[in-house]
Amino acid sequence: MSRQASRDTTPEVAVRRLLYAAGYRYRLHRKVPGHPRRTIDIAFPGPRVAVFLDGCFWHGCPQHATHPKANADWWRRKLDGNIARDRETNRCLAEAGWTVLRFWEHEDPAAVADRVAAAVITARHPARAGGAADGAAPGGAGATPGGVQATRGGVQATPGGA
Repeated sequence: MSRQASRDTTPEVAVRRLLYAAGYRYRLHRKVPGHPRRTIDIAFPGPRVAVFLDGCFWHGCPQHATHPKANADWWRRKLDGNIARDRETNRCLAEAGWTVLRFWEHEDPAAVADRVAAAVITARHPARAGGAADGAAPGGAGATPGGVQATRGGVQATPGGA
């Protein structure tokens, strides 16, 4: 398991490049308050938006997760523990006033970046979240507020985040 990339995965880097090109600045691998061993993949500390790009296998994607047959009980406990830890992380961040966005690794990076941009704009300017012209994303990315409605793990997440 130590050989599995836990940060700077291909989906993370793709989303980060799009956000950076659109003018967004963020912090990488910021520690979760109260949980020093947990990190936020992409953090926007000012507006308090936390973005996680979860691997389908490790985080239990309902569409793509597979269940190993060898040592199946151990793997089930391990993967269930990962999902429980994700929910706990979501709860801790939400209680600290953060908006938590979780995406699966198979989601389109451009769509993810647009939804992240919308959440950042909404968090920075809640009064303008209705779609005011000056609520456009920096750099003309065309992201609009909204689209951050459904829940995943009981915390605000994205519609595609299941």
